[in-house]
Amino acid sequence: MEKTWRWFGKNDKITLAMLKEIGVEGIVTALHDVPLGEVWTREKIRDLREYIESYGMRWSVVESLPVVETIKYGGPDRDHQIEVYKESLRNLSAEGIHTICYNFMPVLDWARTDLTHPNPNGTTNLYFSYSEFAYFDIYILGREGAREEWATFQVPGCTCERDILAEVDELRKKMTPEDEHKLVENIIIKTQGFVSGNIREDDEHPIELFRQLLANYKNITKDQLRENMKYFLNAIMPTCEECGMYMCVHPDDPPFAILGLPRIVTCDDDIEWFLNAVDNPHNGLTFCAGSLSAGAHNNVVEMAKKYAKRTWFVHLRSCHIFENGDFTEASHLGGRADIIELARIFEKANPNLPMRVDHGMTMLGDENRGYNAGYSFLGRMFALGQVQGILATVDRELGIEYKQPGFYE
Repeated sequence: MEKTWRWFGKNDKITLAMLKEIGVEGIVTALHDVPLGEVWTREKIRDLREYIESYGMRWSVVESLPVVETIKYGGPDRDHQIEVYKESLRNLSAEGIHTICYNFMPVLDWARTDLTHPNPNGTTNLYFSYSEFAYFDIYILGREGAREEWATFQVPGCTCERDILAEVDELRKKMTPEDEHKLVENIIIKTQGFVSGNIREDDEHPIELFRQLLANYKNITKDQLRENMKYFLNAIMPTCEECGMYMCVHPDDPPFAILGLPRIVTCDDDIEWFLNAVDNPHNGLTFCAGSLSAGAHNNVVEMAKKYAKRTWFVHLRSCHIFENGDFTEASHLGGRADIIELARIFEKANPNLPMRVDHGMTMLGDENRGYNAGYSFLGRMFALGQVQGILATVDRELGIEYKQPGFYE
C-alpha cells in the first residue's frame, strides 16, 4: 500500500522535508484555510499540490472535503451546498486529485475525553471514558433528556454490568472547574477545530455554539440521516463518474450514537446499507481500523475481508477496550484490529491503496511541540516504522516487490 501521512498544511509544525526522510510517499491533507461551505478553487488546490510535489511526494487523498451540517440534517440551503461541493470535486479532479475521505457524523467528529492518558511505558495516548463523557453531556452541556438516556445506556458489545449514572454522580463530587474546562477542551475544542471547523479554539462561547449545532438535529432519526446521506451521494455521483472521483466515507468515531445524535457508519450493517443504497464504485469506504475496533460489536478482520473491494483508503490503527468498555489507542502491533492480518487483506486486494497510520502515541517530547491531538510526529513515525515492517513481510509472502523510499535500491 502507498504509505501516506496526514499533514495539516504549510503551517504544520511537521514539515514535508521531515516526512520525506521517514519514508512517506503520499500526503493526506485539505485546504484548511478555506471556510466551511466555500468552493475550493483550482488556484488554491494547485498551489498546495505543487508545494507537496516539490518535496517528491504526491497529494494522494483529500481528508477532508467537509460535508457541511446543512447537508447532513437537510437544511434549506442543502442543494446549494451540494453544488458548491460538486464544484470543488471538479476542481480537485482537474488538478489530478481523485480520492476524497469525508464523514457524515453530525456535529461532533471523533470524540475522546482524555488526550494525554498515560500508558504503562511512559508515553500517552487518546482515551475515551463513558462516565466522563456522560458527565459532560449531563452536567456541562446540560442536554435535555441526557440523564434519562444514560440511565438505560449499555456499552455496545460489552457484557459488563455498569451503572454509568452512579459513576457520573461520584465524578460530580470531585470535579473542579479546571477539570470541567479540560473536559470541554478535550471533547469539543482541541479535537474538533482542526478537523471539522465547526468550533475553533478562539471561540468565546463553545458550549453555547455546540448547543446551537445540536439543535439543528432535533427530531432527526437514524433513518432520516441515512436518507440525507443517500440524497447527497446520489446528487454527487454523476460528477464523481464524470471526473473520476472516489468518495470514501470514514466510520463514526466512536462507533455508536452519542449526545442524542444518530450515527450511521458504525458497524457491518451500516456499511452494507450505504454501499447498497448507492451501489456505485465511486461510493466507497475509508476503512478506519481504529474507529471500528473501538466497538466490541465489530469483527474488524471479517469486515475488511467483506469490504476490501469497496475500500479506497485505509487508516491503520488499533484500539484496546478495557473490561468496563472504555477504550484507548493501542500499539499498532496490538489491540483489537489485527493490523498484520489487515495488511494481508488490503495488500492482496490492492497494493496501490493509500494507507496512513493515523493516530500515534505522544512520546519523547512530542507533547511540548504543539502538535494536534493524536497527530504527534515521533509517535506516528514509530507506528509507521512498525507498519513498514509489516508491509515488507506481507509483500514477501505475496510475491510483491517492496520498495523503501529514499534508498538506492
